[in-house]
Amino acid sequence: NDRDNPRCTPWPNSLNNRLRNALKRDSFFTPLRMPKKIISILRDAQHIVISTHTRPDGDAIGSQVALGLFLRRLGKNVLLLNSDPTPYNMEWLNGADLIQVFNGSLQQLESVQRANAVVVVDTNSQNRLGEVGVCLRNAPGKKILIDHHTQPEDWFDEQWTRETASSAAELIYEILSSWNSEEIDKEVALALYVAIMTDTGSFRFNSVTSELHRLVAQLIERGKLDVSKIYGEVYETRSPESIRLLSRVLSTLEMWHGGQIGTMTISRAVLRDTGAAIAEADGFVNHILTLDGVHAAVMFTETARGTKASFRSKENFKVHKWAAAFGGGGHRYAAGAFVKENLDSAISCVMAAAPRYLPLNDAIAERSEVRDELDADDVALFESLTKMSNK
Repeated sequence: NDRDNPRCTPWPNSLNNRLRNALKRDSFFTPLRMPKKIISILRDAQHIVISTHTRPDGDAIGSQVALGLFLRRLGKNVLLLNSDPTPYNMEWLNGADLIQVFNGSLQQLESVQRANAVVVVDTNSQNRLGEVGVCLRNAPGKKILIDHHTQPEDWFDEQWTRETASSAAELIYEILSSWNSEEIDKEVALALYVAIMTDTGSFRFNSVTSELHRLVAQLIERGKLDVSKIYGEVYETRSPESIRLLSRVLSTLEMWHGGQIGTMTISRAVLRDTGAAIAEADGFVNHILTLDGVHAAVMFTETARGTKASFRSKENFKVHKWAAAFGGGGHRYAAGAFVKENLDSAISCVMAAAPRYLPLNDAIAERSEVRDELDADDVALFESLTKMSNK
């Protein structure tokens, strides 16, 4: 279809439209830019290590398992290696039993050193990989990043990233379908579906597009998936300890800046008293966003070294810059940070800084007992924390 060549006859627009619609309707979506270099590295590699972030969620586990199973189908030697255990509601997933928790053993270290390729999914920094991070970064094999978060670190040899992607699994799917869609069998389709479902809030977040729905439809068809059963396995399979934890956490609800922001806290004492694992608190923060008038939510989790802050928001309240001010990052509407302060100090500083990064309604905030401006002590603490995050 060379319009500058008189010997070529241009295709009519009607034919172009028919072809475009046929591709959308009848075949796996093929991205405009093909992941040729990543496919080439993985095709040539015989030993491959795949890892993801600490406290892995559904997207992390699903993406890791899907890629691992696909590569194993092709005869590759694959090690799935994480710093933290698989969460309770993901243990049922086919392939989750293949994941090893990093313990620094000689066997694990030798496997990483022998790997021709190291793949990191659903995170883009060494710190977020936990204890295994240094080992993976220093591995001699090619380092590949597959992720949908902002500001990736520069130690990866190849990257397949897109901030607007719904999930890391969507990017995994693009690679696998570009490589060999016939190898996306039932187990791979299931893992990808679980990953996308969980990272889109069961397809309710604004990252969900018509193209993503077409992709998911292909996964359901290829895997003959029982979506109702899958939802039940993920969201309706909880331990008694997690329900006790939820009850205690809900009781910590506080409203800030005239009710525009809500917070909840998880202390170490509450985890000890309930016997719940911290992974079982995944998704608790979203309860806050169901409250009328709340545009942003933060879950503060106490740890031995400081306080973890999980930011969530909706509408035009973008929280990634708020989290970045404390050394964190993430998506526009879902981000995280680690504050090296005790629980009370972290809450005070993070919430006092909110007006700098969120479009709060001043008229509503003025009616709140919470200050919209930082006092001298808060300014000093906030500036010290931001200086630390920039080092």
